[in-house]
Amino acid sequence: MVEPPRWSEAELARDVKASIDIFRTSRLEEPVEAYLLHYDKYWDNIGDLLELTVDLTDTSDAVMARVLADDQMVHAFRYLPGPPISSDDLDTLVDCGQVNARELKRNPGLASKVAETVMSCHDRRRFPWVSEKREPTEPEREAAKVASAALMAYQRTQTDRRTEGKEIQEKKVHDLLIANGFKEILRKKISVNDDFPARGEFSGEAILGKSKADFVVGNLDGRVLAIECKVSNSSINSVKRLNREAAGKAQSWTQDFGKQSVVPIAVLSGVYKLQNLVEAQDRGITLFWAHSLTALTAWIAKCKPPAKRAT
Repeated sequence: MVEPPRWSEAELARDVKASIDIFRTSRLEEPVEAYLLHYDKYWDNIGDLLELTVDLTDTSDAVMARVLADDQMVHAFRYLPGPPISSDDLDTLVDCGQVNARELKRNPGLASKVAETVMSCHDRRRFPWVSEKREPTEPEREAAKVASAALMAYQRTQTDRRTEGKEIQEKKVHDLLIANGFKEILRKKISVNDDFPARGEFSGEAILGKSKADFVVGNLDGRVLAIECKVSNSSINSVKRLNREAAGKAQSWTQDFGKQSVVPIAVLSGVYKLQNLVEAQDRGITLFWAHSLTALTAWIAKCKPPAKRAT
């Protein structure tokens, strides 16, 4: 079997620079319209919330029932604390399945628990009048709306960037596999080695052992390629994306199926720290770059068994 490539620090440094250059160009060329659309939407949402709650002074059960009945209102309400509370964290903090109108019908005490939880850590810089128990001045109200809408729009834009970047990257990998003669099959849960795709077949996102892989590929040499597409917006973020998420999955896959059976692969784009890449390789992850997928094509070609001679 042909071992997957292992890059020197000099080679990794070269691709880090190329990837960062691409990242910079895409950010500088990125239109601001998407952010502004989000900003205008969230400006309206936070304004509606302030009006409904009388500038956050009325969080009675009746008012909170109306908040919980509207997804946009719930979203705005989660952004009152500093820092904001994620949807998953809010569910955990109030100890319910999911904060919404359906859960409120099942759990009448939910409204007061959500109000108490969120307002106990409201941002005292954006909403100073709440803790001071007074009405806001008009400039204070406007400043709170501006800050809240900007915070929400920034977060949504960041999420959109990651989602769009990952979708682009996944399409590149998908197209590469098709171009190299691989056949796409329906995804399925893979629990044992016998569940692997056949040689020359692949599926999109599938459960491999205990974790999801973006692509599970039956390589031409009989091994399975577990491919993860990773997009990082900063060197700090790259630790989470690569050294925690991808490395954790890689370890689980090799333990479950054997090092000789699975090749964990990370396809990268965005900003990464050189040392994190070196560490990822040391932990058994094969690295390829979205801007240079010819390296992946070349390695797959090397894995193809030689044709049998005619007798």
